[in-house]
Formats: sequence, structure tokens, C-alpha cells
Amino acid sequence: MKRAMINKRVQTEATSSLYSAIESMFNEAQIELKITRKRVKNINFRLKPYQLSVSAPHYVQDADIIRSLAQRVDWAITQHAKLLKRQKMNQEKGLAPANNDANPIMPVKLWGEPQGLIMSEEERLRWYRHELDNVMPSLFKKWQPIVGAYANEMRIKKMKTRWGSCNTRAKRVWLSVYLPAYPIECTEYVIVHELCHLHQANHSPAFWHEVKRSMPDYKRWHDRLAGRSGEVD
Repeated sequence: MKRAMINKRVQTEATSSLYSAIESMFNEAQIELKITRKRVKNINFRLKPYQLSVSAPHYVQDADIIRSLAQRVDWAITQHAKLLKRQKMNQEKGLAPANNDANPIMPVKLWGEPQGLIMSEEERLRWYRHELDNVMPSLFKKWQPIVGAYANEMRIKKMKTRWGSCNTRAKRVWLSVYLPAYPIECTEYVIVHELCHLHQANHSPAFWHEVKRSMPDYKRWHDRLAGRSGEVD
């Protein structure tokens, strides 16, 4: 017990030291760091001129928030510089700021929430791939026992015509890199959909029965994705 308490104290000190280092880097970049607890499912980041807002679920430990934040320091500082540059250019042209809620310029979304960021297509997809790669293991771990089917491989692919696909013989599931633009429940639905193909290869009534059994509210997230760029196969 005594050793466990010491380890916890050392971990707390390490976490505090990491947070101080992160805060120092943001201060140097003139970015105010604002962390709040909300009724959300994931840790969300929203970058505005001179501020990075972080919203986290109530159940997430402080250490996990700080570790997640540490992975995004370079990204936030780089994007903030671009944000200010775009804002300055717009002001010189007599336009509203790029991050103005009244006049957003192609806002980037993460898990359905506008982030107020300016990114190239390449940067956006790289970010989406990173975020999807982070959540995929836990989502598959959650849904595979519920569906009663297990994939051998889970991969991410740049697919504009499909949200997901499944190779039933190899038990390989592919997810579209564009999914992080939508609420995370949409990604969960696609995972359920593709896993159900390991029970039923086609879209027969038996297949949709499996989907509904596994995820009773699937239609809400199916409809959210319907009519967008991709489709589930």
C-alpha cells in the first residue's frame, strides 16, 4: 500500500510538471489554455485566436487530459500561427475575421463539433487519421462482444464513396478517414455495420436485424451519414 501511494505521488508530480511545461509553451505562443468539464463523450479541442479550449468528460482523469493535450501542443501552436495570419489578411482586406462565428470560413469539425481551425486538406486528413487511430481500438473492443463478431484487422483508408467496408474472408474492416468530421456515434454505427457483415455478408433483413439488435438507435446515426459523401458497404 505504501509503495502504491508513493507511485501515485510520483505520477502526480510528473503530471504537474508536464502540465507546467505545456502551459509555458502556450504562454510563449500567446495562447490561453482553458480546460472545462462537460457532458461530452470525448476530449475535444477548439482553437480560437489567443485561446485553446479543451472540454473533457467528467469521468476522464486529469492525467489523461494532460497527456492528450501534450500530443497536440505542436499542432495547436502551428495552427494558431496560421489562424492569426489568416485573420490579419482578412482584416487588411476589410473582411470579418476567419474565426468569427458570424462569418466562419469552412470550419473544420471534429466529432461533429466545429473547431474554428484553418487547415489544408492534407492537414485535416492527417489530423482525422490521428484521431480515428486513437479511438479505434477502444471502439472495436466495446462493440465486438456486443455484435458477437471479431475482426482480425482494423484499418483506415481515404474513402469518399464509402464510410466503411468489410472483407469477410479476411475479417478486415476499413473505416473512412473522413468519419471524425461527424459525431463519434456515427463511427460506432459504421463499426457495428461492418462487424455485422461477419454474420451476414449481404444487406438482407437478417443483416439489419443483427444491426438493430446490436445498436437499437443505429438509424439515427445511419441517417446522419446518409446523403453525405460516403455510404456503408
